[in-house]
Amino acid sequence: MNKNNRNKYSTLRYISSAMSVVFMLIAIAFISINGLNWGLDFTGGVITEVQLDPSITMSEISPLLQSVLNQNVSVIEGGELGRWILRYAEPAAGMSIPDITQVLAPLATNIQVLNTSIVGSQIGQELAEQGGLALLVSMLCIMAYLSYRFEWRLASGALFALIHDVLFVLGVFAALQLEFNLTVFAAILAIIGYSLNDSIIIGDRIRELLILKPTLAIADVNNEAIAATFSRTMVTSGTTLMTVSALWLLGGGPLNGFSTAMFIGLIVGTWSSIAVATTLPECWGLNAKHYQVVEREDRFSEGL
Repeated sequence: MNKNNRNKYSTLRYISSAMSVVFMLIAIAFISINGLNWGLDFTGGVITEVQLDPSITMSEISPLLQSVLNQNVSVIEGGELGRWILRYAEPAAGMSIPDITQVLAPLATNIQVLNTSIVGSQIGQELAEQGGLALLVSMLCIMAYLSYRFEWRLASGALFALIHDVLFVLGVFAALQLEFNLTVFAAILAIIGYSLNDSIIIGDRIRELLILKPTLAIADVNNEAIAATFSRTMVTSGTTLMTVSALWLLGGGPLNGFSTAMFIGLIVGTWSSIAVATTLPECWGLNAKHYQVVEREDRFSEGL
């Protein structure tokens, strides 16, 4: 790698890192101003399980429910032909739960309501608190592991990349007011694991190069580490994106939030692993001496 290419790659990394910081600030602004559009998993609502004619499809059920109930209704297949799980917001105080049999009457006459349950807002609030606690604990465990596995400067880059990925996904959901439910939360946890794996691969290579080439500048070490792992990163990201894209196109409404979050997270996670996770340790002054073995003199007395 000649000098011009090294300077070009370093400049691209610095520009990408600066863009990431700007995107993080924009995401924080959207989250603060708009907030998240919490789904029924967190706000509470009504869950009704019905049995209909197997010939009736989701594309017929969903528009009818939304037009009659004047709200977004989650329609999920119940595991058997003709069985559907309907999830919608709890009626306002003083109003009764709508009769689903009458609502779905234009579609079929043989309608069986198998079960109806109400999830209170208190349970939804507990889910939100427990989910936030799970995210915090996972971040703390990851920080402890990275600090043990790598020197703290290199670990800080991987951790900052994780925070960047989570904030970016949350910012997109806040900006577009997409529904944030438990499946989206599960996608965020999956994104953390995916991005962490990618950052560890590159970080491991950086550590090896610092030991093997102690005189090489840290910017060149980062560039060589990225170049050595770039093909693996692209193949892994590309195949995973193909799977997520298929899920996005064919998974239907219930998996839209999950696949959307995963699609965004995979792209941003690959970006941050290459740019953010390598540039921050360089700014902290990471160099080869942080991985050199320090010999200790024995200070035992001759009589021992």
